[in-house]
Amino acid sequence: MAGMEGKFCVITGATSGIGLITAERLAALETRLVLVGRDPGRGETALARIKARAPRAEVSLHHADLSRLDGLRALAADLNARPRIDVLINNAGAMFWRRQVTADGLERTFALNHMAYFVLAALLRDKLVASSPARIVNVASEAHRGARLDFTDLQNARRYSGMRAYSRSKLCNILFTRELTRRLAGTAVTANCLHPGFVNSRFGDNNSGVVGFGTRIAKQLFAISPKLGAETPVYLASSPAVEGKSGGYYDQCALKTPSPEAQDDRTAQRLWEESARIFGATS
Repeated sequence: MAGMEGKFCVITGATSGIGLITAERLAALETRLVLVGRDPGRGETALARIKARAPRAEVSLHHADLSRLDGLRALAADLNARPRIDVLINNAGAMFWRRQVTADGLERTFALNHMAYFVLAALLRDKLVASSPARIVNVASEAHRGARLDFTDLQNARRYSGMRAYSRSKLCNILFTRELTRRLAGTAVTANCLHPGFVNSRFGDNNSGVVGFGTRIAKQLFAISPKLGAETPVYLASSPAVEGKSGGYYDQCALKTPSPEAQDDRTAQRLWEESARIFGATS
């Protein structure tokens, strides 16, 4: 975007990992930031860190559990009361090795990694359009490759696998971005998604036992730094090179072709309709 000074940017999952580094980078451009995080302690630490490194930036904090629809509604109400939203970065996500169900009756991976993106975009759409040109940036993953959606089991109730649930949620991110782009046609709001890389962040630390231990070892051996992982989110949020471009899947700040399943327009539309039905049924 031409000049980021004063732009209003919302970042979910902003209190650690690539979300925090993305926030720091955007704060250095003198944007106005809303950091969204679940843990109040980490949130206050992140807020202090950003203010210390970018004292001229305007930064605020909103605590929310984005796997819960009431948390998403409260966040959206807060954001809609603000003057504008120029950038929405949907970054919060996790992998849960054991199946968990939220208070809304949704499988937690699906709720946090997909429904949070869908609900925020839906509830903030009018504000984004009124603020346009505006951007929506969705953090997806190469883990989507090989995944297929089963519309008879979107909540992963049958033969649950943490990795399969995560991979499906990342496929949802790309399909959602594709359909969102179609539905934003004629506005000056763009939507793009990205693979940040395998990042040495808190991702996976919520899992205990052998899985948690293995994840930590893998990150030590193979993961890139959060600084490198934040490159593409910052690029999509701020670069003039992607002004007006929408519907892309990016890796290392370059367009990349996602899996064939992620390019299926009929599946993208069906996922949107099912997500809308779920949201409506729990409202």
